Amino acid sequence: MEVQFTEEVAQLRLGHGAAFHGEGILAITKALLQSGVAYVGGYQGAPVSHLLDVMVQARPYLDTLGVHVQACSNEASAAAMLGASIHYPLRGAVTWKSIVGTNVASDALSNLASPGVVGGALIVVGEDYGEGASVIQERTHAFALKSSMVLLDPRPNLARMVEMVEHGFALSEASNMPAILELRIRTCHVHGSFVCKDNVAPALSALARQEEPAAFDYMRLAHPPVTFRHEKLKTEQRIPAARRYITEHRLNEVFPGTHGDLGIIVQGGLYNALIRALEQFDLADVFGATEIPIYVLNVTYPLMPEELLDFCTGKRGVLLLEEGQPEYIEQELATLLRRQGVPTPLHGKGWLPQGGEYTVEVIVEGLAQFVAAYLPKHDAGPAAQWLAKTRERRVAFAEHLGKPLPPRPPGFCIGCPERPVFSALKLAQAQVGRVHIAADIGCHAFGTFEPFGFGHSILGYGMSLASTAGVSPMMARRTLAVVGDGGFWHNGLITGVQSALFNGDDAVLLIFKNGYTSATGTQDIISTPDEELKAAAGDKHQSLVDRNTTIEKTLQGLGVQWLRNVHSYDVATMRDTLVDAFTSPFNGLKVVIAEGECQLERQRRIRPWIAGLLKKGARVVRSRYGVDEDICNGDHACIRLSGCPTLTLKDNPDPLKVDPVATVIDGCVGCGLCGENAHAATLCPSFYKVEVVQNPSWHERLVAGLRRSVIRVLRPA
Repeated sequence: MEVQFTEEVAQLRLGHGAAFHGEGILAITKALLQSGVAYVGGYQGAPVSHLLDVMVQARPYLDTLGVHVQACSNEASAAAMLGASIHYPLRGAVTWKSIVGTNVASDALSNLASPGVVGGALIVVGEDYGEGASVIQERTHAFALKSSMVLLDPRPNLARMVEMVEHGFALSEASNMPAILELRIRTCHVHGSFVCKDNVAPALSALARQEEPAAFDYMRLAHPPVTFRHEKLKTEQRIPAARRYITEHRLNEVFPGTHGDLGIIVQGGLYNALIRALEQFDLADVFGATEIPIYVLNVTYPLMPEELLDFCTGKRGVLLLEEGQPEYIEQELATLLRRQGVPTPLHGKGWLPQGGEYTVEVIVEGLAQFVAAYLPKHDAGPAAQWLAKTRERRVAFAEHLGKPLPPRPPGFCIGCPERPVFSALKLAQAQVGRVHIAADIGCHAFGTFEPFGFGHSILGYGMSLASTAGVSPMMARRTLAVVGDGGFWHNGLITGVQSALFNGDDAVLLIFKNGYTSATGTQDIISTPDEELKAAAGDKHQSLVDRNTTIEKTLQGLGVQWLRNVHSYDVATMRDTLVDAFTSPFNGLKVVIAEGECQLERQRRIRPWIAGLLKKGARVVRSRYGVDEDICNGDHACIRLSGCPTLTLKDNPDPLKVDPVATVIDGCVGCGLCGENAHAATLCPSFYKVEVVQNPSWHERLVAGLRRSVIRVLRPA
């Protein structure tokens, strides 16, 4: 991984009394060390990627504390790490993106929650829900309910978030329940400060090892018949113990207000948005002083019946803000109130949307109904004006543009090695006909957008080949599964390749081998070129992913007989290879490996190298591409086949032609795809290649001068 977190790693060293300033997720990382965590694992994914990234790069410092850090192959292996806390007083933390990562980890989590833990077990999940999310829209709440795990949802304030990490470990130990720390996107990225404590070296660690393993105890196994006892322990001992801890340490918060006959109950992660919404009604200020009492659920499971009854009793109405669906909290609270004979009206879904993120605007709309019903004399005009102005700004912006913005779907990076493969696939299908394509999670999922539009399903990270098992026998043509090297190692090898080989599936698997899990932040994986190889590379322009053959050896070891390696940017060869895979007489799994280093990592690697050469006065040659506007015929087939952001249109300089011509704008990294496509698809020969020479030799300057003189003479006046 070429990205460096030097400043972030330095902040992890801050000691007692020092002020931490930064982002929420980094504050959580620091809080883990202050809490005496002994081991950390996880699988990267927004919005919590930086936690593991920073921890991995901080290994030299963490080694001095005895903290073990492991980048896991998937979320299931990360969750399994927490098994260390079943027998031993070890505080462990794992992290991943939710809900998808929690789905993958759920088996291990169930088997962890059944026997329970003696060392604090904290699962830091990035709740990727709402605006800006990149996964299916579901909630982690259901997993906490079904497996009886504590669910923390801290108020987005760095000091409070850090406290909840510390309490999360202690609460887990007090109740023997694993604890989930749920961090919404905005919580992860909130900025603020808190006063640090010293980092705590764990008593039992890599530096202070336990001499003997724990004694055998069948009750610590998730295995019948003791699992029946585990189920009773959850309700008889663990949840009551958790509730005692939550009450004693006041983890949930009550903010009083002047309208004591009303109340608002809110999930901790929504608190900042609620305060901003109340500001629009002049019912709160920017510092959180509120006129309507607020009960903040920093712990959303288990709920606290006594606290809820105390808050709701005697009120004319209570509004509950619970983001997402189903409304687990609202249903439990409504049942509690009715069973206890508390007549307080409870409002939630209906006045607020059933699903989707509760943004400030959404909350204002819900509060408007609550205020109108219970504070009819309160002037809600400012809030109505704020809503109206917000909508007016959207309309005014659209009118200012004069016409709707053209669609701008996300796409591949400039020079991405995956774009040419989809160009080749487009050409291959022109020969053999359309095929069923199972897409996957990763950068290659951008191939589902224009100008490609490839992908009939996405069923999970690394699950593409497995998802073709049911449809493949029904298709007249062979199916194609697309997976990246990150997805291959995450899940694809076992669920896809092993199953396909065992069952003799006649399908095609296309593996993008770019050397990293690029979509999650270009983290290293087992098939990443190692640092020694990068350092030894003489020409750093050269792609290095072909030097690591771990994927190929693994496939061959499993018994894959039809295997082809093709350089990603060789469009014609890739097209021919795909056609061969679709039409080959070989019956069985056919694997095509597209080799091309992630362009982001390549640029991060070569730019400092080029800058160093230029500083030394060394000769540097860079390739750039362009379009001869006199030859371009204006049919734009090159753009429809590429989709590169630097290949665009400009007005035709010929006054007799109306069609715009193609042009290559600044930003081109010289990958050569435009020319490759023109050659493979037999397009118009309007592309040209230019070599930009910096610090040229004396004879190159001489030749260049002669060329300019000749051109000047031949150029018409």
